[in-house]
Amino acid sequence: MTTSPPSPPCPCGRLGPAKKPLALARCCGHFLDDFAGTPAPDAESLMRSRYTAFVLERADYLLATWHASQRPAQIEFDPGVKWLGLEVRQRRLVDATHAEVEFVARQKSPGSPAVRLHELSRFVKEGEGAGRWYYVDGDQR
Repeated sequence: MTTSPPSPPCPCGRLGPAKKPLALARCCGHFLDDFAGTPAPDAESLMRSRYTAFVLERADYLLATWHASQRPAQIEFDPGVKWLGLEVRQRRLVDATHAEVEFVARQKSPGSPAVRLHELSRFVKEGEGAGRWYYVDGDQR
């Protein structure tokens, strides 16, 4: 009997009920792998999945989840960047279609000290039926 290897921990750092990191396949992986069929259920999940997409260099997912009013034409990743972790500081549902998530992400580029990206991100929910969350923009802290 052949078993598939276990999924690695999700880069976003979300913990499961046992306070252990969730596997990528059970966390952000299904959002990244099935964008059309599996939208992130809330702004925090979208933000976490976007962090994971940066770690995995998934420009397709980042562009698809960026609101059309702010979406860049393309995304380029800096070579050799290592993402070191994500901390969600707070999340706030402003109303039924707007939310904010404050987070700190840490990264290190080759030959440089580690840096922290501290941002208050804004999200909007749009679309038919239950809708879909999109990243709009953020303020650096």
